[in-house]
Amino acid sequence: MYVNTYILGVSEDKKEQYTKLAEQFAEIAKDFGAVEIYENWEKEVPDGKHTDYRKAINALPNEKIVVSWTVWPDRKTAERAHRGMFEDPRMTKLGEMPFDGQRMILGGFEPILTYQKKQRD
Repeated sequence: MYVNTYILGVSEDKKEQYTKLAEQFAEIAKDFGAVEIYENWEKEVPDGKHTDYRKAINALPNEKIVVSWTVWPDRKTAERAHRGMFEDPRMTKLGEMPFDGQRMILGGFEPILTYQKKQRD
């Protein structure tokens, strides 16, 4: 398993635009092998004394923090997907990004612990 993560700031008035973009991106990512995709909109993000999400991305006062991650079966699939997705014509149709990509934090991670509560039938 391999996980790509993203932290970014999106203006509150662009939430709907971001959500539509995320849905379109998710469809493309799934076609390239993504196993799970999570898009998370700020509800409670406290200001820290030394550091926090807002400071990390230099968020503007009207921006909400978005934390997103995409789960891939493995790193090779993620790497292939990223190359292929940027060549996919659907990516050019996404239009203008509703966030400043220069302030986005991203990274790739190998999980060292996962937990999922099993539901009873």
